[in-house]
Amino acid sequence: MPLIRIATVEDVETIRQLADAIWRPSYGPILSQEQLNFMLAEIYSTGKITSQIINAEQIYLLLMENGAPVAFAAYSPREENADIYKLHKLYCLPSTQGKGYGKLLVDKVCTDVLAAGKNVLELNVNRYNPSKHFYEKLGFAVIYQEDIPIGPYWMNDYVMRKLL
Repeated sequence: MPLIRIATVEDVETIRQLADAIWRPSYGPILSQEQLNFMLAEIYSTGKITSQIINAEQIYLLLMENGAPVAFAAYSPREENADIYKLHKLYCLPSTQGKGYGKLLVDKVCTDVLAAGKNVLELNVNRYNPSKHFYEKLGFAVIYQEDIPIGPYWMNDYVMRKLL
């Protein structure tokens, strides 16, 4: 039975390793190698994740399978509107996809959002990422598109929302 726990600063390197192992096969068909490397370095630097955890900017969850970390998620209230929570990250190792772990993590985030007295969860997903269909199956719907600059690159995303 998988176990979900809150990540701590001791888990930063584990999160970084998972991100690298997941992003390359997941985003390789969508992004250039240069953009992929840049975004991994930008989003998953040791300093950035450590700061997010220490300053409670994002709550990171680790999903453990037989004691080994295989998936993670991160969420927080939106900076511009604390009544809306944002799922910033949801990633499962390719070898575990299809086991329901992504749904387990989303369900845990939804439970936590409801426990915080809120009932809206949003996320961004790349417009070319097939995981959009996964989110639709979980009840998320596209509410708009946005293009977000990240260094010299752009993230071309759908913003999806689920009412809890």
